[in-house]
Amino acid sequence: MRIGFVVNDIKTEEPGYTTTRLGVTATNRGHEAWVISVGDLAYDPDELVRANATRAPRARYKDGAGYMRDLHGKNAIKERVTVDDLDVLFLRNVPSDEKGTREWARTAALDFGRVAMRHGVIVLNDPNGLAKAENKMYFQMFPEEVRPRTLISRDRSLIRDFVHEEGRAVLKPLHGSGGESVFLVRSDDPSNLNQMIDAVARDGYIIAQEYLTQAENGDTRLFLMNGEPLRHKGRYAAFRRVRQGGDMRSNLHAGGSLAKATLTETDFHLAEIVRPKLVQDGMFLVGIDIVGDKLMEINVFSPGGLGSSQKLEGVNFNDAVMDSLERKVSYMGFYRRNFNNTEMAML
Repeated sequence: MRIGFVVNDIKTEEPGYTTTRLGVTATNRGHEAWVISVGDLAYDPDELVRANATRAPRARYKDGAGYMRDLHGKNAIKERVTVDDLDVLFLRNVPSDEKGTREWARTAALDFGRVAMRHGVIVLNDPNGLAKAENKMYFQMFPEEVRPRTLISRDRSLIRDFVHEEGRAVLKPLHGSGGESVFLVRSDDPSNLNQMIDAVARDGYIIAQEYLTQAENGDTRLFLMNGEPLRHKGRYAAFRRVRQGGDMRSNLHAGGSLAKATLTETDFHLAEIVRPKLVQDGMFLVGIDIVGDKLMEINVFSPGGLGSSQKLEGVNFNDAVMDSLERKVSYMGFYRRNFNNTEMAML
């Protein structure tokens, strides 16, 4: 299998990233695994997509650290590959990370991925589905049973009224990720409320969301693959993120800590509710963040944390991902690389 991993910039990839772990697993299984920065994609005059790509030189790696050293080192294999000849193009870049710096890079992977699909490359997650999810408005397309009560607006008076109705609420930008510019505000602190509204409004539209009191105990990330909870060797790919101190964010790089997840029937019920929409949009690998009986977020762009799940569950979930990719490539071979990408993404 020839697979290309599209990332924001290969220079900023790190050993612990899920993409790195997937690259190690692919390499160790004998696959040709290329890493491609968004800016290295090109559409050539012969109507083929090509890219300046890099792959690690050795056949096996013990961990992501060695793999990443080689990928960044002088012995890395660098070629201009024909993307249309790859079996799988895995879009692992995060468009929101480009906000305000490289606006051209936000949709580049989706645009080139759509062209590559014409020649039978399996593009994951499906680029047309991802285009619908370019910001957090996508979350509102799922049934209201899974979502906190939400207002999305730039009207300060509407936002203040919403907070007063709720007593306290979460404010965050419509475009954003990783817990950036996320605030808990209270109706009895009008001065702070106005400051927080102004701070978030600088990034555009504001999401004002019902505060879920159970969030004080952290949240659970559960991975879904092919629309189902990702399970391998009897274990589910999931973990809990627990807040540290007074920080309301449980994101790991915002100070949260890891704990083993105990999944409930409610968690599986939420996963079942969102499944039809994920299948419809070709969302092959997704992370859902659960608080109580609601979802806080659905992560479809480069969801991270498979390594955390592996650490806590003692199972390499990257093997399950590779098993699924190999199966899809086999299917596509039977059909001479002529099959609907959205449907293939979820088989």
